[in-house]
Amino acid sequence: MLEVLHSLLFSTLDAAPALIFAALGAVLSERAGVIAVGTEGMMRVGAFCAAVAALVMPTPLAVVMGMLAGAALAGVHGFLSIRWRSDQVVSGIALNLVALAGGTFLLESLYGPNGTPPIEQLSRWNIPGLSGVPVLGALSGHSAPTYLALVLPFVFQGLLTRTPLGLRLRAVGDKPQAVATLGLSVAGLRWGAVLGSGLLAGLGGAVLSTAVLDRFEQHTPAGLGFMALAAMVFGRWTPVGAFLAATFFAFGNALRIGLVSSAPGIVELVPQGVLLALPYLLTLIVLTLQGQRSSAPAALGTPYEQESR
Repeated sequence: MLEVLHSLLFSTLDAAPALIFAALGAVLSERAGVIAVGTEGMMRVGAFCAAVAALVMPTPLAVVMGMLAGAALAGVHGFLSIRWRSDQVVSGIALNLVALAGGTFLLESLYGPNGTPPIEQLSRWNIPGLSGVPVLGALSGHSAPTYLALVLPFVFQGLLTRTPLGLRLRAVGDKPQAVATLGLSVAGLRWGAVLGSGLLAGLGGAVLSTAVLDRFEQHTPAGLGFMALAAMVFGRWTPVGAFLAATFFAFGNALRIGLVSSAPGIVELVPQGVLLALPYLLTLIVLTLQGQRSSAPAALGTPYEQESR
């Protein structure tokens, strides 16, 4: 029993960081009033660029390149949504389609349909004295992004609720006209939030290809960007809430892996497709339970018109 719990906790901690980073990025963007539908595309671009960069440079630097790639795609979203005040949902969907098609084209053109060549994964840290402890030993043996993902949500929670910058970001997503009357730049705050969300989504994608896997694959990130949006909604647009929801979804993925490995006979009873869909099924159930209860920012998705002040 303890071995099963250890395995589930270890797998959850391996799968959760990518979801957590992407969900935090979505919270940051939407708290400032810009819809983050393009998170999936930013994760895909981050994962691809990190995997390709890791072929020619140290893996930690490749992760930074993945973050910058995510921010670059977020910049396109910001330009369309903030500068040109286009429909934010349409802009995000367009970015997802571009990332999907562009990533597939580049992958097959450069490396073939099976993925990039294997890369050196991020090094894993063993915590002295913890590895041999039942269950808790699962906290050891992970890469640096895992431990960052356990701390960053609480830092973001404090940033959004306890600092002037956080209060301004929240205000610009609720009452941008009031922020403008204080002489603050609504567009500047939204730009910062959108680029920050791209950095975080790119980091989530980079973690997938450099820590969870050792390459970029055709299906990466396999809908995790949309799952991160669900975590944000279920977490009521708060960093800690999104963190808890993302961890729960990651547990669903770990449970699927655990069922297949510890009970091979279950594959004969339950179709493989159903098991693969388990994390997404949990996402749908959670969103259904959420119902109409929403804490979305009041001005979410509404372009700011300066003349409406």
